[in-house]
Amino acid sequence: MNQNLNSNAAKIAQKMIDDSENLNIRHFETESGTTIIDCGVKAEGSYRAGILFARACMGDLAEISIGTMDVDGLSLKKVEVKTDHPAVSCLSSQKAGWSIKGEKFFALGSGPARILAGKPKETIEKVGYREKADTTVLALEAGRYPPEEVCNSIAGACNVDPQNLYILIARTASPASTVQISARMVETCLYKMDHLGYDVNAVKKAEGQAPIAPIVGDDNLMMGITNDMIIYGSTVSIYSDMEIDVGNIPSDTSDAYGKPFAQIFKEAGYDFYKINPAIFAPGEVRFNNTKTNQVKTAGRVNPELIRKSIVLYTKNAEHI
Repeated sequence: MNQNLNSNAAKIAQKMIDDSENLNIRHFETESGTTIIDCGVKAEGSYRAGILFARACMGDLAEISIGTMDVDGLSLKKVEVKTDHPAVSCLSSQKAGWSIKGEKFFALGSGPARILAGKPKETIEKVGYREKADTTVLALEAGRYPPEEVCNSIAGACNVDPQNLYILIARTASPASTVQISARMVETCLYKMDHLGYDVNAVKKAEGQAPIAPIVGDDNLMMGITNDMIIYGSTVSIYSDMEIDVGNIPSDTSDAYGKPFAQIFKEAGYDFYKINPAIFAPGEVRFNNTKTNQVKTAGRVNPELIRKSIVLYTKNAEHI
């Protein structure tokens, strides 16, 4: 692969800066020179900013677009993702696999900066993709900006000058975040496959779609609804010449299936690590065997749960 994901993402970050007014975003530099690109913390942001956010997360190794879809009578926006480099773009880069911690600050980091920092080690080593870069990009889903010392720590872990670090950031209840979260439907499919022991590098092509959650509440409520868009509303197609038991991949293999994610999260004591990882998967998966040309499908889109998540739990948010 003759591409550098960090270089690709840095070009996207600069494009966002140049077009910040039209994207409804803002940017500034920290004392050490790190560039913070606010796509939805204090800035309003936009769906267009969300597309660029998602492209940067994937090192610009995916085509990402927005359309519309009907879900049980609800007219929703949807995001579509296509990539010819699934393992690298999704697991080496897009996966929110880097725990970023500081004083009164925590977020999970996505983007090609993870490749430079080797975070998490197991994922980076399993995919086996590495690269060198002088400039890097990390994306955060958070409601406040990272402190100066956190930015410097990120730059240090990536072995780049703080002046060559871009940080994209948006809160969950923002247009950019609702897009970039739903754009992780392919990532969740590969995550589930990896969890099941499949060789993710054998997936040569992947594409998917998922509804984009309308913003109907605060960050806590939207955290649940945005996850439901993937768990119950997404469809992913994977292409590989290896044999796969596609029936083990969709979200309906989890014993928590059938509940809005807000409820699942509450029952886990608001601890992600206590949730059965089987739920983090697309609603429907289509496996295209490139050797036999057979197509197998498992799971389904569940419009009833999408409606319940958006409508019922919005009205009863205080009980979640």
